[in-house]
Amino acid sequence: MTDILAGVLVMLVRMAVVLAVVFGLAAYMILLERKLLGRFQVRYGPNRVGPFGLLQPIADGLKMLLKEDIIPDGVDRRIFLVAPAIVAGAALFAFAVVPFGPTFTLFGKRITQVVTDTDVGLLVIFGLSSLAVYGVALGGWTSDNKYSLLGGIRGAAQMISYELALGLSLVPVAMMARSLNLTAIVDAQATLPFALTQPLAFAIFVISALAETNRIPFDLPEAENELQAGYHTEYSGMRFALFFVGEYVNMILLGSITAVFFLGGWHGPVLPPIVWLAVKVLAVPVFLIWTRASLPRLRYDQLMAVGWKCLVPLGLLNILVTGAILTAGL
Repeated sequence: MTDILAGVLVMLVRMAVVLAVVFGLAAYMILLERKLLGRFQVRYGPNRVGPFGLLQPIADGLKMLLKEDIIPDGVDRRIFLVAPAIVAGAALFAFAVVPFGPTFTLFGKRITQVVTDTDVGLLVIFGLSSLAVYGVALGGWTSDNKYSLLGGIRGAAQMISYELALGLSLVPVAMMARSLNLTAIVDAQATLPFALTQPLAFAIFVISALAETNRIPFDLPEAENELQAGYHTEYSGMRFALFFVGEYVNMILLGSITAVFFLGGWHGPVLPPIVWLAVKVLAVPVFLIWTRASLPRLRYDQLMAVGWKCLVPLGLLNILVTGAILTAGL
């Protein structure tokens, strides 16, 4: 009984730590993006609230909390209210299987640095990332607005198309690690990260993941100059903030799984493991911000052509080549 209570207590502590870190990072990721975009455009970013603008996320959060939550006539109220929570919730639940450090022993007990250590972690990540598309599609469909509907349809088609390429890029990773457990996948990269041994899979993964996050050059579901704001045009207040926070939580999740699948996780010389993991996780959102400032938006037909005519065939070819190499024992 004591062991069960201790196990539950440890899990609750892990969940609290992970949620606090993810929400804190998401809040300051928004500030970092605004500041970096300001520098890219030769202007100052937010710098008025607190020293160097560091209290801006708190001011933004209060503003969203105090804004009126408008629900337009003609919407399906239940679906309209739930859709933003699906986007943010799916991304948050995925952190439950992401390891953030090596396993160690404390008082004779084996302690894993992950909320839930499961042997099918890769499949759990896939399942939860696929759920986010329901929030986008339902939010657009139920808003009773033609721009929102078009944004929802675009978002669903885009995320389903690139989910396939994303999955194909991770098959060689599971084949080389011989496991679907995320800790085992990180341990398989102790000497060399999969980004170097599987460069094609890494490139397909990065492009597909960029499309999954709906950011430039793949932000067709929002496309301000065509669809106003797409699937979240009719949302305001905290429900709009949930979509907004969900996007940045997804960016951090993308950084985490990129570090785990391709960058060697917490492995690295000299520095402590948690520092290496943090550096690798944060490098990915900074890369996404850089692409937003540098690249133009693709047309919708170009977006679909890249996914179905380039990434999917290359992903299948990479699986065949990796299988042949492993079978030959090279």
